[in-house]
Amino acid sequence: MFKHSQLESVKAWIAQPAQAGMPLHARIQRAIRQLILDGALGPGKPLPASRVLAKSLGVSRDTIEAAYGQLHAEGFIDRRVGSGSFVAEVKEFAPGRRLSPRRAQSPNQAAALSRRGNAMFGSGGVSEQLLPRPFAHGVPETRTFPLALWERLGRQVLRETGRRALLHGDPQGIEELRRAIADYVNLERGARTTAERVLILTSSQQALTLCANMLLDPGDRIFIEDPAYYGARKAFDAAGLECVPIRVDRHGIAVNQIKAETRKVKAVFLTPSHQFPAGATLTLDRRLALIEWASRHQSWILEDDYDSEFHYAGKPTACLQGLDPHDRTIYIGTFTKSLFPGLRIGYAVLPPELVKPMTVARTLLDGHSAPMAQMTLARFMEGGHFGAHVRTMRSIYADRLDLLAMLVIKHLPHFLEARVPDGGLQMPCALTGAISEAAAVDAARRVGIEIMGLSALHAGGKPEPGFLMGFAAYTPSEIEGAVRKLAGAFRAAATS
Repeated sequence: MFKHSQLESVKAWIAQPAQAGMPLHARIQRAIRQLILDGALGPGKPLPASRVLAKSLGVSRDTIEAAYGQLHAEGFIDRRVGSGSFVAEVKEFAPGRRLSPRRAQSPNQAAALSRRGNAMFGSGGVSEQLLPRPFAHGVPETRTFPLALWERLGRQVLRETGRRALLHGDPQGIEELRRAIADYVNLERGARTTAERVLILTSSQQALTLCANMLLDPGDRIFIEDPAYYGARKAFDAAGLECVPIRVDRHGIAVNQIKAETRKVKAVFLTPSHQFPAGATLTLDRRLALIEWASRHQSWILEDDYDSEFHYAGKPTACLQGLDPHDRTIYIGTFTKSLFPGLRIGYAVLPPELVKPMTVARTLLDGHSAPMAQMTLARFMEGGHFGAHVRTMRSIYADRLDLLAMLVIKHLPHFLEARVPDGGLQMPCALTGAISEAAAVDAARRVGIEIMGLSALHAGGKPEPGFLMGFAAYTPSEIEGAVRKLAGAFRAAATS
């Protein structure tokens, strides 16, 4: 028979809000199990008869029988015909060897992580806004995406492929999509590849993590742009690499600084088509010099071509990978910016000798990308819809960039200098001194506006204060309203 305190403990357990979604018999079973684990019910102790406990708890006898049945199945109690139910004689529950009561864990308590785990956790991760608001950067417009067309293509895939779309996919990615991507980057980006050299991934961030862990060892050096994309730096830091910052000017990364380095550096990461965050395009002479440096030192070039589809002043420059005759360049692309973030499909164009190792490594991360989304995207590209969508959005984004630049000049001349880029989804702005970068970011946030400060993206020197203003995902009226709010917030911050 339960003591009064034990009966009250069971009642309290089954009444907890956290247990509300659990069947009643399961709640009672777990309450009794916890009494056994905590040592409150010792080995050999009898449990109340099911009819008696049912009456005490105000439940049906069947409910108690179901709870006792589960406890018996899990080995916590013995059921003896004609005698009743008893706590099992398990040595772990014997006197002197009782399990210690569970201690409440504080969410702020430090976990015992590995060095790499601490590096990953300490980086803060790469967070994205679920519902972006002006002027969150790097977010495409999704409200005009041809969703009905996408749904129709998805239905075609299901009709024609049937269960194939429901099964595991090729870890390298389905051939149709790899072929479509190879055709696209060869034609539009000047790459040199085939479907056999394309690896489908969930994101460019996954590609960077793979490269950091497959091509370099902890302690190895990698050149990165200064300022640099924060997601890349965090991936490299988490892998234990030593990031060597190289300044960026209006012609891109300073390759002469790379060539002057006397220490062994095994890779360089850069965004040559549209440098993040400055917006510069790497000049041809620097591209060729970088390719020669990589070949001479047998180092890798990690080329992140994250938003080259959206170039507003002339034709975009051909990618580095297509210029590299030595196959030292890994080209990384994503559909997050060109289509929609929820698609979760990126890719890497690899040197032939890296395809199998990278594919095997990818299986250890998440196995494969969802076949259904890959098949639908392949048809979207093969049917010419991808190119048409990009052309449409390029025109829309160009208009929004022009509007944002005009509004900044009109409403924020005492605070900002707009640095209008040739492409991309965000515009860098330099602060002219009326308020600090930290004060600007804080003032914007207080009125519901997101801007990213530039100082944190720099590794050395004295960075020019400023921030990024994303424009692609916001309508003209949303952009104008947000600029006006920002102007008011900055004026209030400057006079406070």
